[in-house]
Parts: sequence; C-alpha cells; structure tokens
Amino acid sequence: MEISLKATDSVNEKTTTEKKRIAVLGSTGSIGTQTLDVIAEYPERFEATLLVAGTKVDTLIQQALRVRPAMAIIADESKYWKLKDALEPVGIKTAAGQQAINDAMELPCFDTVVTATVGYSGLAPTLRAIEAGKDIALANKETLVVAGELVTAALRGGKSRMLPVDSEHSAIYQCLVGEDPSRVRRLIITASGGPFRTLPANKLETVTVHDALHHPNWSMGAKITIDSATMVNKAFEIIEARWLFDMAPEKITAVVHPQSIVHSMVEFVDGSVKAQLGVPDMRLPIRYALGDACRLATADSPLTLDRMTTLTFEEPDESRFPGITLGRYALEKGGTTACVINAANEVAVAAFLRERIGFTDIHRLITLALEKMPFVATPTLSDYINLNSLTRKFTEENII
Repeated sequence: MEISLKATDSVNEKTTTEKKRIAVLGSTGSIGTQTLDVIAEYPERFEATLLVAGTKVDTLIQQALRVRPAMAIIADESKYWKLKDALEPVGIKTAAGQQAINDAMELPCFDTVVTATVGYSGLAPTLRAIEAGKDIALANKETLVVAGELVTAALRGGKSRMLPVDSEHSAIYQCLVGEDPSRVRRLIITASGGPFRTLPANKLETVTVHDALHHPNWSMGAKITIDSATMVNKAFEIIEARWLFDMAPEKITAVVHPQSIVHSMVEFVDGSVKAQLGVPDMRLPIRYALGDACRLATADSPLTLDRMTTLTFEEPDESRFPGITLGRYALEKGGTTACVINAANEVAVAAFLRERIGFTDIHRLITLALEKMPFVATPTLSDYINLNSLTRKFTEENII
C-alpha cells in the first residue's frame, strides 16, 4: 500500500516569497534535527513546510506539531495511521511510502530541499526534486556517490542549484568563492581519523559497536559514525567532491586532522592554501547552505584561539583503514562501481550495528561484492536500481 499525494493536490501553497520554504528529508535524524534548529533560529528567513522521516513517527509528530509544516510524510507505511490521526485534525496533510516521498518533491509548498536521509534512499527524491526545479541542500553524500554522473547531468539540464551541507564540502565551496577553478592544484579533504586512529591494526578485529560509535569530535547518526570509523566516509567524500566541484580525481586527496577544526582546504597553483576553520558543529554548514552562502549571525560559541593552538595533520594509514582507498578505485573504474560499494557498505554496516559481523568484516564484504557483482560502464537509472538491489541481496547472503 502506498499512501500518496499528487503534486496537483492542495497542500497549503504559500503565496508570499519573503521566506525560504524548506523541505527536510530525514527530519528526525542528526542533520535533520539540526536543520530544524537553524530554521527556528531565523524565523524571519526560513520556514519548514515539508517534513519527511523514515520510521520515527513519534518524533515526526512532535516536530510537525512544533513547526506546523504543510505536510508530513513517513516512509514506513505501517506508521501512517498514527501520523494521520495526530496531524490531520490540526490541518497538516500526511502521506506515507517511498513513492509518496518521491512525488512530494514536485509539490509547490517548498523551494529548497535539505536531503538529510541516510544512504541510497536519497537518490530518487533528489532526482525528482531536480526535475521539479527545486534547490538542493545536499547532506546525503550517497546521492552523488551512487549516481554522480546522472545527477550532475540532470543539474546541467535544469534550473536547480546544489549546495553542499557536509562540513568538508561546504569548506571547499567556501574556499573556492571568487577563485578560478582552473587554478586549483588540489582539494584537501580532512578526516578526524575516527575513534580508532591510534589503535593497533591487530586490535581492529575485536572492537565493539560501542567502541566504534564513540566518535572523538562529532555527534552523528550511527551509520555515518561507523563510516567514519572505517574511513569509508572519506572514500565517499572524495567521490562526492569529484562531482560537486567537477574536479579530476587525481586532484582530490584526504589528510587526517584529529582536531576537526580545519574542515577542508584548497591548494592553488601558486602554492597558496585556503582553509575553512570552525568548531565541529554541523549547524555552521547548514546555515551557509540555507543562507545561499550568506554568513548569518549566530549566538553560538565561536572558535576560540585556545582551540587553534595545536592543529596537526598526518597521512591516513591506508593499510589499517583500507576503506579510504575505495573512493579512488571507484573514480578510476567508474560506471556502477561506487553504487556497488555503497550498497555493500550499507548492508555490512547495518549487520555490524546488529553485532552480526565484526568491524573488519565491513571491508571484506565490500571487496567481495566488488569482485562478484556485474559491472556496467555507462549505467542508466535502471542499472543503478538493479545493481543496488542485487548487491544488497548478495551481501546479505554472505554475512556469516
């Protein structure tokens, strides 16, 4: 059953254009909740008019009753009636299911969509939003990891803009303002190194889920925290940077920066380097994206001198964290390679979080999928959908 709503249905379309109207996909997650914090911080600039969540219906109801969007959608169709009973009596329209989410991207009640969902689920609604001419504040890196060529082609053919929300890509974006892209020598993406940066390699097989979720600097959702621990997230960020900034793969590198104060850097052909620094708080890049690169004043605590007295950088140890090599491999081979990596990683991380496999099994399962899955050099959307499904099934079957 799909409880859907067509774009032609009435959804309290706003007649004024004074405020930016925002759809938040993944409103109950870490980025989504911080996005709602930013929207509430600037009520004269922004309003949330569409909220979308996966399974956390109680949190979605609380958010909707607080911000009063035109509509709220839950991906889990079994939660629909609870959502409807709570919200429709107060005038908030409701729907459920993935098709409803995709269709909602064409609704006239919002101008910008923050894609804060986790994983592959962000691809289809992002493509629909681009088709509808919506601006994209991209926090779902997997959209470009899985189908970067397809997404960027859609952007070139339409009027949508894509602004990065990931702290690393927001930093690069800020460093490139006013610069000639042809004068860039390297994009340098920083990585905290995660919780196991100094752990001996022979200890990685026995780390626990609790250990892996204990990130030293950032407060994030479980999946992205594990990706940080394996450094697969850096592989994904290398791929994302290639598509966001139309940069040759060999011009993108990563360095470990344990303090997470320098969010990324750009090196130019004259030898100069520009860096963006800030406290490790995702609300900073969210503000920058929603404000269309305008620096909005905030009462949040700024970066202080004492936090900048020691800033260190080191090469990532790829022998201990082979996940970081996956980004370069995917860009070199192209086609459906990154789609397979992402699908296998999502299944493997979910299995690790349920304590079905060990930490190092995540990379083992990704490698196995890359060896066994078919390769499509010039994929269509159907190819991505098919390979995603096939890889997930294969990886699940190989969890032992």
